[in-house]
Amino acid sequence: MRLRALLDTDALGLRLLGGEDELDRTVRGVMTTDLRDPSRYLSGGELVLTGLAWRRDAADSEPFVRLLVQAGVAGLAAGEAELGNVPEDLVVACVRHRLPLFAVHESVAFATITEHVVRQVSGERAGDLAAVVDRHRRMMTSGPAGGGPDVVLDLLGSDLDLRAWVLSPTGRLIAGPKVAGPGLPADTCAKLAAEHLAAARTGRRGPHRVTLGSSTYSLFPVRSSGRSPQASRDVRETVLSDWLLAVEADAGDWPEERLDLLRGVTQLIAVERDRRDAARTVRRRLAQEVLELVQTGAAPAEIAARLRVAAPVLLPGLGTAPHWQVVVARVEWQDGDLEGGPVAQSLLEEILVDPSATGPEPSDRIAVAHTGDEAIALVPLPAVSIEHDGSEAGILADALLESVRDPLAAGLDDDGRVTLGVSASVHSAEGLRGALEEARHARRVAAARAGRVCAAGHQELASHVLLLPFVPDDVRRAFTARLLDPLRDYDRRHRAELIPTLEAFLDCDGSWTRCATRLHLHVNTLRYRVGRIEQLTSRDLSRLEDKLDFFLALRMS
Repeated sequence: MRLRALLDTDALGLRLLGGEDELDRTVRGVMTTDLRDPSRYLSGGELVLTGLAWRRDAADSEPFVRLLVQAGVAGLAAGEAELGNVPEDLVVACVRHRLPLFAVHESVAFATITEHVVRQVSGERAGDLAAVVDRHRRMMTSGPAGGGPDVVLDLLGSDLDLRAWVLSPTGRLIAGPKVAGPGLPADTCAKLAAEHLAAARTGRRGPHRVTLGSSTYSLFPVRSSGRSPQASRDVRETVLSDWLLAVEADAGDWPEERLDLLRGVTQLIAVERDRRDAARTVRRRLAQEVLELVQTGAAPAEIAARLRVAAPVLLPGLGTAPHWQVVVARVEWQDGDLEGGPVAQSLLEEILVDPSATGPEPSDRIAVAHTGDEAIALVPLPAVSIEHDGSEAGILADALLESVRDPLAAGLDDDGRVTLGVSASVHSAEGLRGALEEARHARRVAAARAGRVCAAGHQELASHVLLLPFVPDDVRRAFTARLLDPLRDYDRRHRAELIPTLEAFLDCDGSWTRCATRLHLHVNTLRYRVGRIEQLTSRDLSRLEDKLDFFLALRMS
């Protein structure tokens, strides 16, 4: 707004005392002060309001005005409530330094002027930003992207004083303001993503307001630029893949115009999201071709040829063929009426990105195909990826699960599950078929566990204990009953504690001395109990096969 506009508002009670030639100055803010030197709190363009408490005598006016001019303020308004008329020495100093000076009638509160200026300046900034956003939207939809989400976030900060971030559904930071100031901690990002996904599942229209600590955030969904909120058949199709705009402000009392502006910002960001998704088409096709070759038993040479084509696309500039890992994901909904493959595909493309990586493009090196409810990712690893301990670097199931579990569980609500399986890395086309089977088996192990989001890696497949969840329930019951029911019946009748004795004996690897010490028994008493176990079950605990049967029965019971 211009200084001239203040004189046209009768309710403000302002009277111009000097500086008529400077009334076209732009007012960017307002500040009330009675400090002798307020310059440290000024950034330029303010209308300064003062009650003149800083003035002790006429000599104080000149240095005070000089400091304001050096700070670049737009004008000065002095209240008449304390001293009556504005002192002549202040008028002279303002004329000398060409600083517009207003007198504020004693009946007008500074708060009234402040509220008026803030309202006018904010409205004009919003209008300016809306025009900029509209211009950028037209540019991005008709030609090359103009800097990505960071550009519009910087505009929000500079023109509306709003700090905002673009987050993935798992809470990964995709874009944020570049201006100085505290960033958004990773745990806050994850909590905001979880709150957004939970709110999205309810079907309520955004923005969703969330308070974390002393800060309030308003969460706006970033939907595909070609899709309205009602266009999708089911919210579950996109809830695990949509980005969100988190604004550090309470939008609950915002006027509809400002809400529309922020929704326009999300549409602008969605254009960038759509560009990225379109760029994934080639990578998805590569993954589908390799997967079909592997599953149909194609010759390793044919698979290797296809991988040589894929490597430069996924790892540009790589001199040697990479190693590969396979990750399998399955998304299942309780009613079974929604195919989970496309959701799992978008999800894998997001969660396989390093959680510490920022920006919209770090998933360029991941190729994901899908079939049915399952998605399969082909992840290249540079051949030199070796950790300090000598083990090969790559994706670890535990780390993958830790980075995405809480947000995704909120989006799945109580009717969905995500299970993930991770293979070891392989060095050639011959190993891909085994890696695929390994990842699928690891996913089945994860599916046997409790929880909405579960993962298992190839390291866990070395134990035969992990095969137990796949034994049918009727087989489990029959097997454990045949071995353990005679011992349970005997314990019930005689309080002999044969079951605890058997567990301790096996846990001590059949060592009589260690087991007797653990149970606080004499060795002869232990030998008597073990003999009774063997007599009741017709098994021999000195034989490895019988020990293993007892071990499995106890684990399955």
